[in-house]
Amino acid sequence: MTDSTISHPGEASEDLPREIRVAQLRSQVETLRIADEIASQSYLITSAELADLMDVNASAVTSRGENWVWRNWQVSRVRREGNQILWQLERID
Repeated sequence: MTDSTISHPGEASEDLPREIRVAQLRSQVETLRIADEIASQSYLITSAELADLMDVNASAVTSRGENWVWRNWQVSRVRREGNQILWQLERID
């Protein structure tokens, strides 16, 4: 399973205008900053929120197991509250 690409399916990012590639990169950096803040504040997030952050389906998050790595973060399943699974991110370098 891989992270989704920033560009549209079937369209190579190098084929896009520079301005669009830079805008996509800015968006990706913002996503990574959000992940860093979630980790540094020890916030717990739901499967749906984590899936949104990773730009994947929620089922792709829950099917990965209890502990796994996404980019620069160790992702751990912490607990279940009702029908919600809560996850914690921890920065790794």
